[in-house]
Amino acid sequence: MGLMQEFKEFAIKGNAVDMAVGIIIGAAFGKVVSSLVNDVIMPPIGLLVGGTNFKDLAVVLKEGVVDEAGVVVTEEVAIKYGMFINTTIDFLIVAFTIFIVIKNMNRLMRKKEAAPATA
Repeated sequence: MGLMQEFKEFAIKGNAVDMAVGIIIGAAFGKVVSSLVNDVIMPPIGLLVGGTNFKDLAVVLKEGVVDEAGVVVTEEVAIKYGMFINTTIDFLIVAFTIFIVIKNMNRLMRKKEAAPATA
């Protein structure tokens, strides 16, 4: 069987199409969660802890150097732990959502398998 024929059979199978749809939806879901964290969750938390914008939280290891013309000569070196906090919250929301989806899918599969056995 030729390589092209084998690829064609793989691509036409439902699993490959389902996987592609899942990846596209997952990428879109990731953007929604990032917006939720950055634009909805973190601003009130920042306000509660003294008006802090978490994106700006960093430990500066070396200040950046700018010349008289305003051109950056040397970039700032910093540990941006605020962005790490945002990304960690993003991850936790996505991981929890996937956990719930998989848990419900497994529950439905068990019901589906149990129904014919009792009939």
